[in-house]
Amino acid sequence: MGAFKAAAIQMRSGTSPEHNAVDLERLVREAASQGATYIQSPEMTGALVRDKQARAASFTSEDKDIIVSTSRKLAKELGVYLHIGSTAILRADGKLANRALLFGPDGATLATYDKIHMFDVDLDNGESWRESAAYEPGTEAIVTEVDGARLGFAVCYDLRFPQLFRAEALAGADLLSVPAAFTRQTGEAHWHVLLRARAIENGAYVVAAAQGGLHEDGRETYGHSLIVDPWGRIVAEAAHDEPAVIVAEIDPAQSVAARKKIPNLKNARDFAVNGGSAEALPLRGAAS
Repeated sequence: MGAFKAAAIQMRSGTSPEHNAVDLERLVREAASQGATYIQSPEMTGALVRDKQARAASFTSEDKDIIVSTSRKLAKELGVYLHIGSTAILRADGKLANRALLFGPDGATLATYDKIHMFDVDLDNGESWRESAAYEPGTEAIVTEVDGARLGFAVCYDLRFPQLFRAEALAGADLLSVPAAFTRQTGEAHWHVLLRARAIENGAYVVAAAQGGLHEDGRETYGHSLIVDPWGRIVAEAAHDEPAVIVAEIDPAQSVAARKKIPNLKNARDFAVNGGSAEALPLRGAAS
């Protein structure tokens, strides 16, 4: 388990996948030039499109998607693991998936993950989102190997569901991913503390590439891409909302050390809840 460099690229994706593919390539090349062998882009790398009709016209199947083809080419040319945090993919059944894709140094697709938790919320000042109206949620957590580390997948709103990350950590993940397009409002309130909490709870690195700034479709995202170590320390940050690249060393041995110091993954016990209300929701995502 050797150390390697990871990069998070911060973007401000517009409504054109073709333009965003150009920005993606520039930032990925910059990250590789800094020695990164695992490079992560944010949620909705391909396009952020709020209008329903425009969104339907923008996205296509995985085999025809320009972000997929560009990423495959870059991963092979640069000899890196390229993790597209997510992009909208038209499924065979005609529904859209908010899909993460991981490409290996040979350009092959190593893993895909469809975002499980849909961002259906009503925020202050009238800001309202219904992701489930556009996308079909995934049903499967994914853990795979990257450069000697075990990578667990998540996307944006998944961050608020710690059981997903715990299940991935119990399955061996020592590197957790949270590519995101956090709103400015929720980012200012919770972004840093939630990412650090997921790292601390699981004794794992967290890499979180973010969208940032005012986008073409009118939304505003928080930026502040982060890399957090297994002790909860921020080891790299884009402390703004402009496009950027951040790089930090990932050493899986540090995850092993953190889990030895605080062995909460091993010490967890089953328990019952007494006195809950009839309306209480069951816990989901427990590792079997």
